[in-house]
Amino acid sequence: MKDPPPDAVTRFAPSPTGLLHLGHAKAALFAAARAAPGRFLVRIEDIDRGRCRPEFEAAILHDLRWLGLSWPEPVRRQSQHMNDYHAAVVALQRHGLVYPCFCTRADIARAVDAPHGPDGPLYPGTCRSLSARAAQARIDAGAGYALRLRMDAAAAAAGSLTWTDAAKGEQHATPELFGDVVIARKDVPTSYHLACVWDDAVQGVTLVTRGEDLFPATHVHRLLQALLHLPTPRYHHHALVLGPDGRKFSKRDQAPTLRALRAAGTTPAEVRAMVGET
Repeated sequence: MKDPPPDAVTRFAPSPTGLLHLGHAKAALFAAARAAPGRFLVRIEDIDRGRCRPEFEAAILHDLRWLGLSWPEPVRRQSQHMNDYHAAVVALQRHGLVYPCFCTRADIARAVDAPHGPDGPLYPGTCRSLSARAAQARIDAGAGYALRLRMDAAAAAAGSLTWTDAAKGEQHATPELFGDVVIARKDVPTSYHLACVWDDAVQGVTLVTRGEDLFPATHVHRLLQALLHLPTPRYHHHALVLGPDGRKFSKRDQAPTLRALRAAGTTPAEVRAMVGET
């Protein structure tokens, strides 16, 4: 495994939808350690307006400072840059790589013949053949929709792509495994994939560190970088922190939070030891 360059710029990019747990501590401390003596950034990924809360953001920043981390201010908040993401979507639309999809998650789940990808059932392409006129009529009528990437056309336009992971070496991008991914929605002009790629470029991130559960997403990110003419950082996907049941810590499963550990008397040094980042 190669060491990061001495001027590496890394980031920790949590979503303020809950309190930080040990998995988050691992990700933040891992990123900060790989940046030294370069720059470690904090980014708030708050595009999910329904679940993100300012009190969670405040708690996240408090927990990070408690762990002994620091970063340049102000932090970047994705909710403040929706116009940037919209411009990126428009650029993809100009090349005919985006189409509106009116299917619900239930519609897709009922498509029993649809193959599966890294994120579950692949979109079966129901709305791909809608004419522009028919699609616009549904939009004008107020129908909910998502904007999907025409994966076959996008992959063909980008050509052969590679990216480098510090632990696994050079990787050949195969975004086709994800099918026609969502890159924006009617009520939110972006998606995790698009906003993440755009922000990493804007912030000058040179080394993306994150859990190995996000390794597959990098195939899609590499494609979007090529389509939007953005630089490609190096990557380092690290092992996850697992609970007693062998599963990764998650907000959904009410994993022990850093706030709770702190209240129980756990020290930052002990948290670092627990996640292997002493």
